[in-house]
Amino acid sequence: MSKKSTINIHVELDEDKMPESIEWFAPDGGVEEPQIAKAILLGLWDGEEKSALRIDLWTNKMMVDEMNDFFFQTLFGMSDTYLRATKNEALAAELKEFAKAFHKKAIEALEKNPE
Repeated sequence: MSKKSTINIHVELDEDKMPESIEWFAPDGGVEEPQIAKAILLGLWDGEEKSALRIDLWTNKMMVDEMNDFFFQTLFGMSDTYLRATKNEALAAELKEFAKAFHKKAIEALEKNPE
């Protein structure tokens, strides 16, 4: 018998309809109380349309250095997901190397032009 599970994401918008706060919780995953997030990248695959759907949101509290780390960790983690899904070790390793190079360049750019 299958079971449905829910992940809740609440986004509060300011008067300009920009995200002011993001909260999430997932009772079936052991996260009963709302957790605060500064950003979310949500990707969904539409198998019929063969296209990716994305929701990318961040609050004005998200600093550039945090965004750099967020993207690095997301790209790095995607390489593990890709490896588990495809067993393609070479491309997974290449994605990890890209993530590391991206992070290094992002840090260097921030050092040249601080927030």
